[in-house]
Amino acid sequence: MLHQKLAGPGAAARKYDLITALGAHALSLGKHDQRLILRLITLLTARYNWGRDELSIGQREIARLWSCDERTVKREMAKLRAMGWLVVKRQGARGRVTTYGFDSDTVMSATKAIWPEIGPDFVVRLEGPPTETVVPFPVKGEVAAPDISDATEWGLARAVLFAEDAGRFGAWVQALKRAGRAGGRLTLKAPSRFHAAYVQTHLAGVLLRACQSVDGDVSAIEIID
Repeated sequence: MLHQKLAGPGAAARKYDLITALGAHALSLGKHDQRLILRLITLLTARYNWGRDELSIGQREIARLWSCDERTVKREMAKLRAMGWLVVKRQGARGRVTTYGFDSDTVMSATKAIWPEIGPDFVVRLEGPPTETVVPFPVKGEVAAPDISDATEWGLARAVLFAEDAGRFGAWVQALKRAGRAGGRLTLKAPSRFHAAYVQTHLAGVLLRACQSVDGDVSAIEIID
């Protein structure tokens, strides 16, 4: 699951996942709910202080941001509090605006039904990989440790995977070659179609987790042959 405070290493990728989940969830709903969630997304991206984990902004400023009147702001913010998506951290008083916190756990629970429609890599990234059922093929002789002089995210992740399970590494991971990177998507090339399909089905979550342990910006793994 996402987490309580979206700051620190890998925070950018987690925020991206959060906005993706919110957007996909909104598109599965009616127009009134879509507008409410779009307003929330705009508020988060424009004014939320992720480092302090708070939103401190007056209704008049929100009204300008949303292109609506303050009565609409009051109603929409009340809906978001009732849903548990926004929580009051400090009530406004004597000219000070109310400070809100964003409950990412509640939001991600509310959007969970749409995660499979975004993609299996998205589900694995937020829930973790399913219980592994892979039985490595036996490898003749000792499996050599990977060369860590390759400082790419895949080169470093290979070392992590070897340390976790040398047998699995020798059977399935060693032959995978880095084919390229586009944004957060890392592409790996397998020696055969069977190898690619097997790794994609059974080990994609394991590979993604290893890559993210050395580079938090990796958001997806693609296996090609």
